[in-house]
Amino acid sequence: MKTIVTIVDNSMDNEREYQQAVDMLSAGEVVAFPTETVYGLGAVATNEKAVEKIFQAKGRPSDNPLIVHIGTQGEVAHYAKSISLEAKQLMKAFWPGPLTLVFEQIPHIVAPNVTPGVTTVGIRMPDHPVALRLLQTLKLPLAAPSANRSGKPSPTEALHVKKDLNGRIPLILDGGQTGVGLESTVIDMTSTPPVILRPGGITKDMIEAVIGPVETAHGLKTAEAPRSPGMKYAHYAPEAPLFIIEANQEKIKEAVTAIQKEGQKVAVIGPNDLNMTAADWYFAIGANTNVEEMAANLYKALRQCDTTEADLILAVETNLEGVGEAFMNRLLKAADGRRYDV
Repeated sequence: MKTIVTIVDNSMDNEREYQQAVDMLSAGEVVAFPTETVYGLGAVATNEKAVEKIFQAKGRPSDNPLIVHIGTQGEVAHYAKSISLEAKQLMKAFWPGPLTLVFEQIPHIVAPNVTPGVTTVGIRMPDHPVALRLLQTLKLPLAAPSANRSGKPSPTEALHVKKDLNGRIPLILDGGQTGVGLESTVIDMTSTPPVILRPGGITKDMIEAVIGPVETAHGLKTAEAPRSPGMKYAHYAPEAPLFIIEANQEKIKEAVTAIQKEGQKVAVIGPNDLNMTAADWYFAIGANTNVEEMAANLYKALRQCDTTEADLILAVETNLEGVGEAFMNRLLKAADGRRYDV
């Protein structure tokens, strides 16, 4: 299969490019496209055979649910039932945006492989001009996980998608680098109070300012089917083993020295102001006072590490305030919980 990369520029009409994507999706194919979080790999969510192509292209476990993307708020009622006042308030406050709401689904509409083993469905309306135009032109919902090989860092540029999925999908819409850089916040609206299943750019404080107290999930119960992606499997991992390290310059220097004395090369991911010339590679991802900037650049840095000969990667932790919780959630999964202690 040849993978076509098509640039969609907001300063141009692009009607032909969008129609090409719509025609492919309508015919049961998959298409990669940018959202405000990361690039997604979309298939029509009501077409079971089309959705299966997502799992095949990504090598994704079949019990890992997909999020349904819609182009207008009114469409949520086509797929979800029991839409609470709190859910409507969150949609009004944050849609379009990086917030996925989990509802009880109306049976027999969304393809069963979108929501394997559960009666719920996660829905969001992305805040990106390319995603919205594609959805509003198609007039159908798209099931769309991140457009990468399963388990690898999510793509924030079309180039990342092509590296992972070249020859496995027919079309990538290149809309430039994404903004948020971390997948959407997922909140289960079927629980009382609602439960955040995956942290993201819409923080717990932001949600509670709109609807009051919410809880945060702490893993899955035994044999429980996940209601959200990101709950069950390892994600976001670069090629070399990654370890989280304390944000202490002297301890990081000690760690780098110890690793190099063992004949290994080390890459470090951290804030702009960390002076770490001793590392074999240093990837600065933003000011340590700007976690949003660091989050937006995290996956790109993880992928940059894969272009090096690093034997080991150290990633500097941040605090859990605001988007820091989502940032550390992704780092912990990328590191499989490992920490480097000097």
